[in-house]
Amino acid sequence: MSNNNIPTLVLSDNHHMPAIGMGTFLFQSPGEITKTAVIEAIKVGYRHFDTASLYGTEQPLGEAIEEALKLGLIGSRDELFITSKLWFTDAQPDRVVSALQKSLGLLKLEYLDLYLIHMPISSKPESNSYFPTEDNIAELDIKGVWEAMEECKRLGLTKSIGVSNFPVRTLQSLLSVASIPPCLNQVEMNPTCQQKELREYCKEKDILIAAFSPLGAVGTRRGDNRILGNEILVEIAKSHGKTVAQVALRWLHEQGVGFIAKSYNKERMKQNLEIFDWSLTQNDLEKISQIKQIRLHQDHPLFEYIA
Repeated sequence: MSNNNIPTLVLSDNHHMPAIGMGTFLFQSPGEITKTAVIEAIKVGYRHFDTASLYGTEQPLGEAIEEALKLGLIGSRDELFITSKLWFTDAQPDRVVSALQKSLGLLKLEYLDLYLIHMPISSKPESNSYFPTEDNIAELDIKGVWEAMEECKRLGLTKSIGVSNFPVRTLQSLLSVASIPPCLNQVEMNPTCQQKELREYCKEKDILIAAFSPLGAVGTRRGDNRILGNEILVEIAKSHGKTVAQVALRWLHEQGVGFIAKSYNKERMKQNLEIFDWSLTQNDLEKISQIKQIRLHQDHPLFEYIA
């Protein structure tokens, strides 16, 4: 499933997921940029790719996979782990299966490895906007939507199902109605957003965490000073002869979580993979645990639903 140098994590349904994935969220038009970057990522060893209907990158990712097969960079689609997500305009019981089928059509794939509910909210049926206003936000029908997610798994449209941006209280509600529990929760996590309470809960419930914004980045920005300029992380990086980004990713790996690192720069793609053959010291870990915590998305109008 994965490059020899990349360890895999075992989901609660016994499927294996490469510890590191490549993210594909961009602010600008994705198209050819994403396709080219994914092909380069496959060349350097990535086998896990993360997309979503929201991102608009499902089609170029699918084209890149098709090209990689033609070029012989991979022997079969089964060598890859592909994640996509259900946006909240489709987070209604009667729209989930068709939303996944649409994603598969864009990706030109027969199945996903992992399908996630992108946000713990829905939008009112009359909302025509992809980003509904606060007036159009509706409470998620957790039981109905999750039953439809379970149906996606039963139909073979996805191997595994999970969630994204779910806080403890929403996970509790979901677990109380789920026949098949979520195997993963993808959330913001990095040294400045360590998610201790959520991590403890998910570990207790056998829900793997995958971190997005592992370097504090969103969209096309490669992190910000909260992480890449953090004095503690800079000092630790120097002591190991590593980059600050590598220290932040290594810290995540040592917490037992997966992570989605988005870089379209070939050199940084390689650097992001060079974190599995060394370790942080206990002293390093203690210093990182003292870093001031701040959430990237805390000013977002939807923050109250995910925190």
